Amino acid sequence: MTGGTSRSGAAKVGIIGHDEPGAVFRPRGLVDLRTRTAAGLLLSYPADAVVVVSGLPGSGKSTLLRRWSSAVPAVDPRDVHVACESVMPAWLPYAVYRPWARLEHFRWLRAAVRGGGPLLVHDCGSRPWLRRWLARAAGRQGRELHLVLLDVGATAALAGQQARGRWAAPRVFARHRRGLDRLLGALSEHTAAGPEAGSVPGAVAEATSVVLLDRASRQYVTAEFGPQQRRPSPAGE
Repeated sequence: MTGGTSRSGAAKVGIIGHDEPGAVFRPRGLVDLRTRTAAGLLLSYPADAVVVVSGLPGSGKSTLLRRWSSAVPAVDPRDVHVACESVMPAWLPYAVYRPWARLEHFRWLRAAVRGGGPLLVHDCGSRPWLRRWLARAAGRQGRELHLVLLDVGATAALAGQQARGRWAAPRVFARHRRGLDRLLGALSEHTAAGPEAGSVPGAVAEATSVVLLDRASRQYVTAEFGPQQRRPSPAGE
């Protein structure tokens, strides 16, 4: 798979050499799975990996987490929101206790990382400090941090918000979009520079791998954690 640029501007990375259904890959470096149509692709992560799923509000992060988290803990800020909302008076606007909800989210993350084992994390992608903190916390335990980035475009993300019946405020959406565009731009520059196999750009140097998914590939890509009987093909080879 070679050449081309997505609507979001990140260049394609020609590092996946197989398109057969049921392929198993151990992600390393920059792995671009956008426009792939093979069904049943499985991403094989270490048993104790921290995998951060990022993208615009409405891009399908929570849906992906639900599919991947049948046997793996996941921290989703929506769950924190609901938990905080359940102990607050119905008449109190969420904006009033949003700072407390954000603090609770951080506490949930810290507890989940300290607990060890595999972990899925829902993130907007526009907060590099959070990824770096997660990477440091996981690294102290000898664990890897991996990033999965949903590149679906603003139009599809807004449609996703409409479908779920929850909307991000325009200024919030715009902020996340700017942050995601910067990240995708860094990936494009990294690709244009002819990177070594298995490398990631400096903007996400804390990640062992960055997997790019689009509207199609997010539907069929699945993940597993832990040693398997099969021998996955390194995605960077």
